[in-house]
Parts: sequence; C-alpha cells; structure tokens
Amino acid sequence: MTQIIVLPHEELCPKGSLFDVAPGTSICDALLENGIEIEHACEKSCACTTCHVIVREGFNSLEEATELEEDMLDKAWGLEGNSRLSCQAIVAGEPLVVEIPKYSINMAKEGNSK
Repeated sequence: MTQIIVLPHEELCPKGSLFDVAPGTSICDALLENGIEIEHACEKSCACTTCHVIVREGFNSLEEATELEEDMLDKAWGLEGNSRLSCQAIVAGEPLVVEIPKYSINMAKEGNSK
C-alpha cells in the first residue's frame, strides 16, 4: 500500500486527509474512494482539467504525463511544474503529498456553453 497525504482544501477536505491505496490506482480514484469528491467532469477520460492536482512530494515516482495530458494541463488553473491530472496519474510505491487547487476550470462544460 502507498500512503497519500492530501493537504487541506477549503471545500473538499478542510482538515486534509491521510490514507493508503494500492499501487496502480489513479490519484483521482484514490481521492474518490476516500471521500474526497474531486471533480472529474469528463469521467476520467483526460478531456477536461477539473481533477487537476499538484503533487508536492513523490512527483518523480509517477509515470511521465502523456502528450494529451500535457495539452490538457496547459489549460488548467494554477498550473505548476508538478501538476498532474489526477485521473491520469497512477500511484506507484512512493508516498505522495497532494494539493487540490482552490479553483478548477471545466473545459468540457465551458467549451460547450452557449
């Protein structure tokens, strides 16, 4: 099992969270399975940026982002060098510290408005 620490987020987990998940699980699934209702508007198909997270520790244990994920991340609010789409980032064996940004942009919804 791999430990994930989620830093406090005003709405989703005000006190932060700590839990263990099996390697091979996406960060998004790990958050959802542990009661942290991160948005995932595209149903985890790498077509929006609502599940954007910043991996504060353990980033290098994740496989590299695909070109598609990188293209989507370019549209994310608060993008940092260690940002990932949580639906695409698969937990390995190293503990992770994850921050959920304060805001997200729903590319799927906003692209279809009007």
